[in-house]
Amino acid sequence: MPQRSLLIVFFDELQSLDVTGPLEVFTGAGRLGGDAYTVRTASLDGSAVRTSSGLTLVPDGALTDAGDPHTLLVPGGQGTRTPDPRLIDWLREHAPRAERIVSVCTGALLLARAGLLDGHRVTTHWSVCDHLARTYPAVEVDPEPIFVRDGRLATSAGVTAGIDLALALVEEDLGRDIALTVARHLVVFLRRPGNQAQFSVQLATQTARRDPLREVQQWISEHPCGDLSVESLADRARLSPRHFARAFRAETGTTPGRYVEGVRLEHARRLLEDTADSVAEISRTCGYGTPEAMRRAFLKALGTAPAEYRRRFRSPAAHRSGAPSDTPSQPD
Repeated sequence: MPQRSLLIVFFDELQSLDVTGPLEVFTGAGRLGGDAYTVRTASLDGSAVRTSSGLTLVPDGALTDAGDPHTLLVPGGQGTRTPDPRLIDWLREHAPRAERIVSVCTGALLLARAGLLDGHRVTTHWSVCDHLARTYPAVEVDPEPIFVRDGRLATSAGVTAGIDLALALVEEDLGRDIALTVARHLVVFLRRPGNQAQFSVQLATQTARRDPLREVQQWISEHPCGDLSVESLADRARLSPRHFARAFRAETGTTPGRYVEGVRLEHARRLLEDTADSVAEISRTCGYGTPEAMRRAFLKALGTAPAEYRRRFRSPAAHRSGAPSDTPSQPD
């Protein structure tokens, strides 16, 4: 198995977790995979840097002496707002020589400044997605996923999403078993797909200002298998269906139907990950009615069927419980 070199770029005011999270993943995988990775850190001149939380990090050396790595990882942090022009120049010249370019969180802003994201689909921390899209119109910014792969370029959302991306890269390089072992050592689950939203439905949408609409949001979350038609929800809010639909969208930023779809999908995913319930049972519990209806919803939102989603992202606890696999006769 070829040894892969990883170079992590240091600069002042970086986010420490953007470094330490992926670093623990790759070094752990390297030990398990027979020294599969060599990891180095470097700043512009080899000097120590101070993170945004005040932690001092001492790099292995200077970027000018680092050579061309297999994987170049650029973290985010406050320091991406006003970067040293020399760092951008170094990225512009040297990053294209790497076989794989990775950014964590707002590290994507540094790559964009260097012109390395033009024509690519990327993501970054939700709070700077609009800024990235407006400032660099040649970049296709997707604010939803926790990470995005586009050729040899890989970008992730904020902080812990860097761990998810690093685990996905380890799985690609060394296989699922090693990636899963690393995830267990770090007490995280190897189960979050790249196209998982950065937020739950409740966090991604606004909470309604008016009590009746907030109560409806809570009702939807607690009763995904209930009658969640616009007419039924409007009656619960004591509004006409037309007035309810307009008010709900105005106060939450989404339609009642899309909110219901998101809640049901999120609930189904949790049950697939953490319980022994069959796909048929989960489809009824989550309000889909039939396995086929749930399958269509999963394919539309996640690009994968429920049974495949469970196979990939089932938690270790669910495995230990002796949960049976869904029978082949059920739609996957």
